Amino acid sequence: MGERIRKARLRKGLTQQLLAEKCNLTKSMLSKIENGRASAAVATLSKIAKELNQPLAWLLREEEEEQDLLIIPKEKRTTHGNSLEIGYAFEKLANQPSSSKIEPMIVTVDPDLAEIESYTHEEDEFIFILEGSIKLFYESASHVMHKGDSAYFKGTKPHLFLPADQQSAKVLTIFIQVRE
Repeated sequence: MGERIRKARLRKGLTQQLLAEKCNLTKSMLSKIENGRASAAVATLSKIAKELNQPLAWLLREEEEEQDLLIIPKEKRTTHGNSLEIGYAFEKLANQPSSSKIEPMIVTVDPDLAEIESYTHEEDEFIFILEGSIKLFYESASHVMHKGDSAYFKGTKPHLFLPADQQSAKVLTIFIQVRE
């Protein structure tokens, strides 16, 4: 992820200092993210992706492989993010090419996650609660969602999900690129 950020930043002719300022980060923090020495909160990743004119899912994507059929056995899926540092862990369900309009993943919500900054991104988002319960904050409203519940919403509106109780939750999340 860090290498992808660095390459995109350089393609846009941005210094670390300039990108960091645009994203309300320190240059040191951006450097750590680019070098893989620090994890970033979803809100931070969203800001970076926006400044680089990329969808949020682009940052979480593995290296791309062009295939007509892509099967990823559970034991070969990778998890990104550290729930202790950013509150979420992301398990990529597909490694599709950048031409794909969707990005499916499983998000594990840490039960100790305290309220963090809500975020926005360019993609619409579909969520389905696989395990546990969450509180979905969307704009100024809060919605408690339980196993089996689903929601579809505009990613451009401020949103966030937090644990609804002291249990972790697993959420199938699909980012849907709807704008060209």
